[in-house]
Amino acid sequence: MQLSQYPRYETYKPSGVDWIGDVPEDWQVSPGRACLYENKDKNTGMQESTVLSLSYGNVIVKPEEKLTGLVPESFETYQIVEPGDIIIRGTDLQNDVTSLRTGLAKDRGIITSAYINLRPHDNVLPFYLHYVLHSYDVKKVFYGLGSGLRQNLSYEDFKYLDLPLPDIATQERIVAFLDDKTDKIDRAVKIKEGQIALLRERKQIIIQEAVTKGLNPNAPMKDSGIDWIGQIPAHWDRLANKFIFKLKKDTVGKRAPEYDLLSLTLRGIIKRDMENPEGKFPAEFDTYQEVLPSDFVFCHFDVEETPRTVGLSDFRGMITGAYTVYHTSDEFDRRFLLYFYLFADTDKKLRSLYKGLRNTIPKDVFGRFKTPLPPLEEQREIVKHIDESSAKVEAAIELKERQIEALKEYKATLINAAVTGKIKVI
Repeated sequence: MQLSQYPRYETYKPSGVDWIGDVPEDWQVSPGRACLYENKDKNTGMQESTVLSLSYGNVIVKPEEKLTGLVPESFETYQIVEPGDIIIRGTDLQNDVTSLRTGLAKDRGIITSAYINLRPHDNVLPFYLHYVLHSYDVKKVFYGLGSGLRQNLSYEDFKYLDLPLPDIATQERIVAFLDDKTDKIDRAVKIKEGQIALLRERKQIIIQEAVTKGLNPNAPMKDSGIDWIGQIPAHWDRLANKFIFKLKKDTVGKRAPEYDLLSLTLRGIIKRDMENPEGKFPAEFDTYQEVLPSDFVFCHFDVEETPRTVGLSDFRGMITGAYTVYHTSDEFDRRFLLYFYLFADTDKKLRSLYKGLRNTIPKDVFGRFKTPLPPLEEQREIVKHIDESSAKVEAAIELKERQIEALKEYKATLINAAVTGKIKVI
């Protein structure tokens, strides 16, 4: 249903606030201090042991197995959270303008005191306040509080934050309406995300079948000698990688300024944006390796934990010396090799090659591994088949992603319209 199809209130008045706009005549626009206060109940004496976390706009119970790493010696420094409290992550505004920063607590527990804990007064329903602040969060209102873009927010910013406030009965209707509508939207998004997962699985099956079985379903078969591959076409060869991948180790040294900085990601090998850098960089790049177009980059360490361990470069650039760079000759179709090792990287099928605690594949061990290889012309036919089939799958995924984005935008618009009175909830 389009927003224009919903009824509107009879009369409106200016709110005096840009991001709110006009509100219904009988609504108030109240400062935060009239609607909420800061809860600072400390967990003194370990009254509560259930640890909560703010994740993707939701306050969730943190599983015990994840209570590792940077945790305090005692959770007595944490603050107690009650159901209905609004949790705000007000830190690091300058470096993170995308994450959701608010969430409604539905469980009693404790959370780090680095977060702001807002508790509604009796004149405001917790779920209504949550929808209002979630709307502000999505519209990035918080980044303009105080003296513009600052590093952190505090309760002081919320004390004077203008909030649209209808009577309790209207709040109840708005909450019931939004609970119903957003639940339906969320379920529709989940269905489409499931469809995307199936499409990605289909793409992986296309690659797997093509690089291990070829395109002729009637071809005679033989044992590959590799348990996770099984049989391969009888006319295919098995060639040790030391005859396919030639190790390179050309450091850039003082020529580093002449090169683009490259990175191995889930999207393949990409150029890093040095004008707007993200992440940590070394003081000097002298030890980085030269990468040329058509070079392979492998991450041979921490293989189990690394999302993508292989890439084929389209660029001239440099990459960290921790990675391994290989060149291959024109005897092989490089994209066939890429597809094969993308398949091998899925579910980490090269586990039998790991050595040591860091799941490292030594270069000599990788060199002895035998890659199944069809004749060169067949390699090219397989690549063409994968490219064409994958393009259809990617187009279907892109359509689903656009639909999800449209649903999320509609959800945000609907919430904002309801809590600012642009539509009348009956």
